[in-house]
Amino acid sequence: MDKQSKATKKLPLEGIRILDFTVVWAGPFATQLLAEWGAEVIRVESTKFFPSTTRGILARPSKELVQQGGIGGYPDADPGERPWNRAALFNVHARNKLSMTVDLTTPEGQEIFANLVSKSDGLIENNAIATMERAGVSWEKLSKINPEFVLVRMPAFGISGPYKNYRTFGSHMESLVGHYSLFGYEGETPEASGTSLFADPASGVSGALAFMSGLRHRRNTGKGIQIESPTAENFANQLGPHIVGYSMTGVVPEYTGNRHPVYAPQGVYRCKGEDRWISITITDDAEWDELCSIMGAKELSQNSEYGTVEKRRMKHDVIDQAISNWTIKQDNIELMNMLQDRGIPAGAVMNEKDAFEDPHLQERGYWEELTHPEAGTYKYPGVLWKSKAIDNKLRRAAPRLGEDNEYVYKSILGYTEAEYQKYEKDGHIGMDYDDSIQ
Repeated sequence: MDKQSKATKKLPLEGIRILDFTVVWAGPFATQLLAEWGAEVIRVESTKFFPSTTRGILARPSKELVQQGGIGGYPDADPGERPWNRAALFNVHARNKLSMTVDLTTPEGQEIFANLVSKSDGLIENNAIATMERAGVSWEKLSKINPEFVLVRMPAFGISGPYKNYRTFGSHMESLVGHYSLFGYEGETPEASGTSLFADPASGVSGALAFMSGLRHRRNTGKGIQIESPTAENFANQLGPHIVGYSMTGVVPEYTGNRHPVYAPQGVYRCKGEDRWISITITDDAEWDELCSIMGAKELSQNSEYGTVEKRRMKHDVIDQAISNWTIKQDNIELMNMLQDRGIPAGAVMNEKDAFEDPHLQERGYWEELTHPEAGTYKYPGVLWKSKAIDNKLRRAAPRLGEDNEYVYKSILGYTEAEYQKYEKDGHIGMDYDDSIQ
């Protein structure tokens, strides 16, 4: 085997150190992507403050509340002695990362932080502006400590403007940029649309790209950079066609349910069993004829009233009923495979169990096993993209709170054992949240 055909063991971001001040999902997803490809991502945490929903909705939820379904995502529906180390949301996005603790509300904590900044390549955050101001995170400060520093800021609405201090979740941001006016059923109002959180993962990808662009800028200029990537604006960009469409026509889009603006029929149809469904899209006349043949309803394809896509759109309700009468007798996954084999776009609506057991993902080895010392051994979603040139797998389970304090304080920052013990006594170093935090 020649050298070019061998998969390298070195990941492309090895040697890059990133400080992680992220919360909830958007920011943590950005640093997750970078950690997966070799960056040393250090979560800068505190035992004095609970980080929003990042390590679980509550620091110490009762077992009764969890078992009642009020809060999910704990192994065996048990929050355990340290729930913040067992929450599914955190343990998924924090794999391959490290955790250290420091109290940034004290001058001593700010000195430790400045030392860490001087020995790192950058920082990513997605907090409210006021929160970062209190933590001492600003471009003016960080760039003086480390002129080559890359700072990526992902606040909801940016670091300027009248909304800059607003506190939000993904659903709020999506509402404000118009997403909730786009998905829903005809005649319904927004509260019937459910909750969308697409802005978070979309922003995470954008944040990771922004940081990589910052590294490229530093390589080209020798200087650091601050990059602003507001989550709401990033998602508004993905709604561009609809917003530009309004600017051209003055028409606000109406709810269309599962219908397509051109293809017909398109819908999500009930299948055999409880809450089983399939999505089917017919893109041309040939697919329509094939679907009718499979359904044993050639009379539909031979009916001139359904002969073109325009005519099928006009008769969509009637066609939907005919398709539903047929799909209700079918297994959704078997039907998906059969329709795909016949060239018809179709996808079973899978629940989490279906996706986890899906033979396609299983055969590709998508799910990877990690063992967490407090959460146990489970399979996790794997690395998001693959390359034959780089043998990349998940390497480490999510860190427990403060798990890497000794490494960060001693190996990176160079503090002595005596200094380490002092910082521990002063409340910077720890693995448990303050007892007052519920």
